[in-house]
Amino acid sequence: MFHSPIVSRVRKRKRSKSPEASISRHEGVKFEDVRVHLLERKMGSSRRRFLTHLARSKGFIVEDTLSDAVTHVVSEESQASSLWKWLKGCGLKNLPMMHILNIIWFTDSMREGRPVAVETRHLIQDTLPTMAEATTPTPVATVSQYACQRQTTTENNNKIFTDAFEVLAESYEFNEMEGPCLAFRRAASVLKSLPWAVQCLGATEDLPCLGEHSKAVMEEILQYGRSFEVEKILSDERYQTLKLFTSVFGVGPKTGEKWYRRGLRSFSDILAEPSIHLNRMQQSGFLHYGDISRAVSKAEAQALGNIIDEAVHVITTDAILALTGGFRRGKEFGHDVDFIVTTPELGKEGHLLTSLIDQLEQQGILLFCEHQTSTFDMSKLPSHRFEAMDHFAKCFLILRLENSQVVGGLHDAEEGGRSWRAVRVDLVSPPIDRYAFALLGWTGSRQFERDLRRFARMERRMLLDNHALFDKTKKEFLAATTEKDIFAHLGLEYIEPWQRNA
Repeated sequence: MFHSPIVSRVRKRKRSKSPEASISRHEGVKFEDVRVHLLERKMGSSRRRFLTHLARSKGFIVEDTLSDAVTHVVSEESQASSLWKWLKGCGLKNLPMMHILNIIWFTDSMREGRPVAVETRHLIQDTLPTMAEATTPTPVATVSQYACQRQTTTENNNKIFTDAFEVLAESYEFNEMEGPCLAFRRAASVLKSLPWAVQCLGATEDLPCLGEHSKAVMEEILQYGRSFEVEKILSDERYQTLKLFTSVFGVGPKTGEKWYRRGLRSFSDILAEPSIHLNRMQQSGFLHYGDISRAVSKAEAQALGNIIDEAVHVITTDAILALTGGFRRGKEFGHDVDFIVTTPELGKEGHLLTSLIDQLEQQGILLFCEHQTSTFDMSKLPSHRFEAMDHFAKCFLILRLENSQVVGGLHDAEEGGRSWRAVRVDLVSPPIDRYAFALLGWTGSRQFERDLRRFARMERRMLLDNHALFDKTKKEFLAATTEKDIFAHLGLEYIEPWQRNA
């Protein structure tokens, strides 16, 4: 049969296409150690061809087939669990050594013209438990839903998740949606208590207080290294404005919302608006904002404790003073300093705070004071509705603290700046027979106290607050002179203050 020479040459070229293409794939290779495979799943063949050509033009080796030679697998799969299930069914021996990456790594690499370092945000994390995880018993099933039955570790191993949950909780709080707000705070509390870091969603299966929304946020973080929902909140003008306004002493979410609705967006907007009438607390909040928005150190808290201790013992030699709040829980820094002050003689505490305020004023260190007289009445207990603020006498202060009074000097003091700073201080004065309950309540943390009250109500049929513990079954108040007495009444193992950072 006669064959045209032209046809023969064409046929020869067709037969040699594959070897030539193979050679061209490795021409101009700049990065020998990186072998990329673009998964066609969810990407589509035409987009895959375009991206393959782009990568090869920049000196990348792009493998057409997924094999153990591949080092970087790039996928546009949105469901991490589905992707990993498929990958594990491919029979790849080298899968644990491969980088399974989202398209962000690829686009970053194309923009830089080189393979960028793999960061957490690039990884599509394995959300399926391994065979070892599936067959080995883990301690997660024993994690209690109540913070008062957990000992929070000093180190937060799951900060990437708990930080996201705190933003979501605060956003719901600004929207006055108490249910979702508490749900995210409970979820964060559980994760903070874990002595291990969550690396796949399957490990959280038996953990309490993690709802569908919480797990969806966690899966997104595991897959992309961040939560898009949280990023949207953080960039939201209303959230940013309310966050700013509520950072002022004396300004709560409702006031912040009212100012926001009036079109105010900054401190200068508020201070320049003639129709805004700030109360005394808010005026002091703006006046001393630079100081009281700054963290207070443990050394500063101890210095304030020495000042108040000396002042109160001038009034009565048998005074009892206790540091509470985050510093009692072992925190190195806080936003304010809380103290309980009382006397061992019942009823003698009545005028203690007013006398103490006079002492501080005489020393010239009282910058602001709001005193609230006691409205505590044992005959009105038990209260079946928890109130955020107890009824003991208390005062909210701003005190002047000198650099010379602090061991090691003031925290974050500017070199060459003034020699003092303003610090927020809260004092509460319960009767001595209520001291243990007040100490427990004011020590916190807020989530620990919520769960302790919930445990008392749900598990023991008791009502607990900063004033008393009431047994609904026996219909009687249970006496306590120490925190350990209260834990014993509740049938709980005593938890040290430093283990209550829920």
